[in-house]
Amino acid sequence: MANLCIFIVLFILPFITVKAWTGEIHGRVVCDVCADGSVGPEDHVLEGAEVAVLCITKSGEVLNYQAFTNSRGIYTVAETMPESEKWDACLARPISSFHEHCTHIGDGFSGVKFSYNHVSGYSHAVRPFVYRPVSTPIYCG
Repeated sequence: MANLCIFIVLFILPFITVKAWTGEIHGRVVCDVCADGSVGPEDHVLEGAEVAVLCITKSGEVLNYQAFTNSRGIYTVAETMPESEKWDACLARPISSFHEHCTHIGDGFSGVKFSYNHVSGYSHAVRPFVYRPVSTPIYCG
């Protein structure tokens, strides 16, 4: 019996592996200060903005991620899992901005859905989420 266990450990187990898969989703959150829909010198990134990413795996499991933007306004979500469980489709949506003035999501934009059929190590870029101030500054007029 001991010989059989040694045989299994040395010769069979090395061939039974689960292939790992890694996916990444990233995007940016910005403040459109003049609420004009274009990026100008007055606009800036939002640090600390909250973004939710919801993904459904190939097996049907729902995974919910929460991310906050860094000092460059970028959020990132990454996960390593068995390849058979990798993401199939995702939804990224802005949750909140903690900026003093820029707190309203532009155009009522509620998020972006996308399929995630990428190979391991691929990083999917989501278009920027844009917040606007409650009232635009006088110099924007």
